[in-house]
Amino acid sequence: MTDQTTTGRTTDPAKLQEYLTGYDRILSDVAATGRRLTRDELDSRRVLGEQAAEAGHGLRALVSRHLTATRDAWPFSSAGTASAHSVLAAVEQAVDAFAEGYERAQRLAVRREEASRREFIDDLLHGRSDLGRLAERAGRFGLQLSHAHAVAVAVGENAYAETDPVTRGVELALVSRFGDRRILLTTKDGRLICVAPADEADVLTYFAKQAHAATDGGRVAIGRPHPGAGGVVQSYEEALSAHDLAERMALDEPVLRAADLLVYPVLSRDREAMSDLVRSTLGPLAEARGGARPLLDTLTAYFDAGCVAAEAARRLNLSVRALTYRLERIHKLTGSDPAEPFHRYTLQTAVIGARLLDWPAKEL
Repeated sequence: MTDQTTTGRTTDPAKLQEYLTGYDRILSDVAATGRRLTRDELDSRRVLGEQAAEAGHGLRALVSRHLTATRDAWPFSSAGTASAHSVLAAVEQAVDAFAEGYERAQRLAVRREEASRREFIDDLLHGRSDLGRLAERAGRFGLQLSHAHAVAVAVGENAYAETDPVTRGVELALVSRFGDRRILLTTKDGRLICVAPADEADVLTYFAKQAHAATDGGRVAIGRPHPGAGGVVQSYEEALSAHDLAERMALDEPVLRAADLLVYPVLSRDREAMSDLVRSTLGPLAEARGGARPLLDTLTAYFDAGCVAAEAARRLNLSVRALTYRLERIHKLTGSDPAEPFHRYTLQTAVIGARLLDWPAKEL
């Protein structure tokens, strides 16, 4: 006959007997004297409990074996002086010490697993480990790094840890929706991070929706998919760069995709050329009454509104007539007409450059 463990496996009772070593002797001695267990006896029970946990046996089956051994030894010798109450108190002591050791080993195993998971995540997101070894370790955490992956990063007002309710809530939502799809949800530097296979784009979209809501309107950035272990790092860095760009450009979209922002790093790659474009194209705006900022904000709103004057005026809380006057003023100062396609491209590129370089707040 076999016993069921707490993990659902069957275990031969004979294999559990070694974790009851000395228990029958303790019962006999207690029955004869009525004493309580000594410190050494309690320590021995704790050690056996730790060993049983490390061997992977279930606590329920082990407690059952203790109770069976107690029943088999009952009634004790008539020469004994202990009452049934004393014997049962000793049984309680022994089982409690055994369970304490078992649980201590379990907690230690959990801490080791958490430390191993954190080390893996740090190595994965920073590429500090040998890529081959990293790919081997990834299987333990549900990732197949031979495939392409993309990374989404959510940032909120607060810093989040793995055990925070926000993190657990987002994780529960993902598991409930997608089950086991080799998704890794974690945190890093207070940010929520989701790593998903490239062919599971709906996972990251759903993560973005859940994380935005759970972080009370936090921003989510999604990197492009890339193959291999190094691809996870690359996608993660793209997502972080998207967050940084959003701050610099004052972008208010709740979800940013690195694939949609490729023009910005291209434009900022040659800082000297960009500075020259901003100075030559927008520099004359500084001659306007009130400086360049109001007219620069006008251009920004105009381009963000798709060059629709009525929408741009609404965003700036101006009348259409006032907006039109500002556009005419810009045309006069710069020589470039925002309504003319060729001039519009130059002006819009210069406006993007000004936002990237934080002009006119900073000198070029």
